[in-house]
Amino acid sequence: MRVQVLVAAMFQESQQLVNKMNISTDAIIINQCDKNGYEEFDHKGAIIRFFSMKERGVGLSRNNALLRAEDDISLFSDEDIVFRDNYEEKILQEFQQHPQADMIVFNFDVNEERRTYYNKEWKRVHLFNCGRYPTFSFAIRTEKMHKKNITYSLLFGGGAKYSNGEDSLFIRECIKKGLQVYASPQVIGKEEGRPSTWFHGYNEKFFFDRGVLYHYLYGHLAYVLAIRFLLKHRNQMCKEIPCKEALKLMKKGIADARI
Repeated sequence: MRVQVLVAAMFQESQQLVNKMNISTDAIIINQCDKNGYEEFDHKGAIIRFFSMKERGVGLSRNNALLRAEDDISLFSDEDIVFRDNYEEKILQEFQQHPQADMIVFNFDVNEERRTYYNKEWKRVHLFNCGRYPTFSFAIRTEKMHKKNITYSLLFGGGAKYSNGEDSLFIRECIKKGLQVYASPQVIGKEEGRPSTWFHGYNEKFFFDRGVLYHYLYGHLAYVLAIRFLLKHRNQMCKEIPCKEALKLMKKGIADARI
């Protein structure tokens, strides 16, 4: 089996990025910038395919990469990820030891304030607990992903109409289409900090967009889970916009998505 890294990047130089990320496997890099171009080169025995594209939206980058993926395992990534030297070995070992797994989410070293999860043991991921995992943790059997016609939403994420959430929608679609998803305690890299392309504080757009996302994630349960979300995070998120007003904004987003 072989691993292929699928990278979403912006305004990067090909060789410099590969070295910075410590990529040692095949890779497809979608680099959104102000020109169209293509490079292909050998790097430590691996094939790097570097596409420059004059377009915007992280969902477009993810889909452009996954539609070209051809190795056994596709590992999604971002330009601010640095892989450990043995990342391919750890990934292949987990898939070989767990042949029932179609997709595995791995651990990364992340700054405490950005950490949304940490897998302490091997476990199954279900619909009720899949929303905490970022895209760069996803490793998936490429053939299974293609057979199920799974892609990323173009509505959510950096450069899209609505803020983050494309990763939650993707993993939810994987589970709903029958893929067996598991979480691994193996650490395969680290995230280096960079300014967010979508987060500009807990403002009106944040809560409205979260309401839209909740409609797509939870359907008729969106409003109830919006209440739970705000109650759980009110001390952190409702300092500028009161909790009651934030709920109105989320409700408005839910209603807007239903039209």
